Amino acid sequence: MPEQKQTYDLLIVGGGINGVGIARDAAGRGLSVALCEKDDLAQGTSSRSGKLIHGGLRYLEYYEFRLVREALIEREVLLKSAPHIIWPLRFVLPHSPTDRPAWLIRLGLFLYDHLGGRETLPGTRAINLQEDPVGLPIRQQYKKAFEYSDCWVDDARLVVVNAVAAKELGAEIFTRTQCTSAYRKGQHWVAELDDNATGRRKTIHARAIVNAAGPWVNDVVNSVMKQNATRSVRLVKGSHIVTKKFWKGDHAYLVQNQDKRVIFINPYLDGLALIGTTDVAFDGEAETVEADEAEISYLIAAVNRYFEPELSRADVLHHFSGVRPLLDDDADNPSAVTRDYLFEMDGEHNQPPLLSVYGGKITTFRKLAEHALEKLVPSFPDAGPSWTQSSTLPGGDIRGGSFDEFVKILETDFPFLPPSLLNHYGRLYGARSETILNGAKKIGDLGHQFSEHLFEAEIRYLVDHEWARSAEDIVERRTKHFLTLTEKQRADFEAWFSANFAKEAVH
Repeated sequence: MPEQKQTYDLLIVGGGINGVGIARDAAGRGLSVALCEKDDLAQGTSSRSGKLIHGGLRYLEYYEFRLVREALIEREVLLKSAPHIIWPLRFVLPHSPTDRPAWLIRLGLFLYDHLGGRETLPGTRAINLQEDPVGLPIRQQYKKAFEYSDCWVDDARLVVVNAVAAKELGAEIFTRTQCTSAYRKGQHWVAELDDNATGRRKTIHARAIVNAAGPWVNDVVNSVMKQNATRSVRLVKGSHIVTKKFWKGDHAYLVQNQDKRVIFINPYLDGLALIGTTDVAFDGEAETVEADEAEISYLIAAVNRYFEPELSRADVLHHFSGVRPLLDDDADNPSAVTRDYLFEMDGEHNQPPLLSVYGGKITTFRKLAEHALEKLVPSFPDAGPSWTQSSTLPGGDIRGGSFDEFVKILETDFPFLPPSLLNHYGRLYGARSETILNGAKKIGDLGHQFSEHLFEAEIRYLVDHEWARSAEDIVERRTKHFLTLTEKQRADFEAWFSANFAKEAVH
């Protein structure tokens, strides 16, 4: 087959949250955009986070006031843009007299409440753990606590809905497609993109390239562009464990550990708890990262310091790990490495630019994308202005004004479906859940059923609209069905998917 040749304003390398955020922003400004990702969307760090949109309370200790302020402002911007996959979460922080003093925590929470111009989320309050129900699972020696607000996010879905938005604005998204070489030729970059599934090669031209490859950012500079990276990335492994939820209520906990780190203990899906994270220096291959037993024991010990009855290794149902590509600021402690971001621009005024993204965190992806486009504006004088701050992400335009009201509308429109199934669709797809359910008059219209909440209609939607090319794409990233499927159910689903979507899996 002959090589395909196309020309774009912008080629983005990397399909994590920063890459898709930049693609969406750029496409909305009128630029022609191509994005390539060597694996699946969000297959790396962006699906292995703590799943929080937060200011980063502990970053105040490192005087990261600008970063915290930006993140706190973004917290409310994102909450409004995607209320189906982002929602408020109250955190209970038990106070340990042997760790940070109470006055320091009060000061930090006061700043946290006021740095970002908080509008909708409730502020901090002090709690008597002996009297408040949130203290029931906490050990008796802890008498007081503080409660504050942040937000939960389905991280992998945040990546996908940004990619969907970019596509609907004209961007082309190439998953399982690796940029194997790129070089400057006149006023363009010439890039070769290899489709990992088919072996086909595209040769495209771009007026600029954004390197948003996360942990592989320097690999792209050194190996793909054949240049010498001038910045260093500090790879830090963060691991989480999943257990059954061991407290009542919708709130989360944040506990201090004796090494001054903090551990989040969050409600996860239906009846589970997500506990993390660790901060461990990492020098291996990011593709093969996984939690080790020392990290699992560390997280269990941090929980058991505050809660009873104690967790054991047998209580860990699942664990995962991701590599954070942090900007190397020479900090000795991995926990102290900045979560801020920086851009490295390469190219003289008459050369097509290469913009490499270093660092960042999921909360600030939208602002990072705005700043990236500001750097590129001189190359694209006809690009439109910034626009994403007041926009809604796909699925976020829910009816009823709130998520709960939206689910009630779905229950009225589809009374034959179980409320838990409608809640599942609403949480993952928001207003777009109506596309999955379109025309259904009875539950059988959703097609083959693999488990309580996994039906053929959802699978076909993910293949048709969200680049799902494997059973794993569906059950581990687009959804979290893998946490509830039995071994037989998963095997049956994988066999069915292979039989029905073999052709789609390589296109």
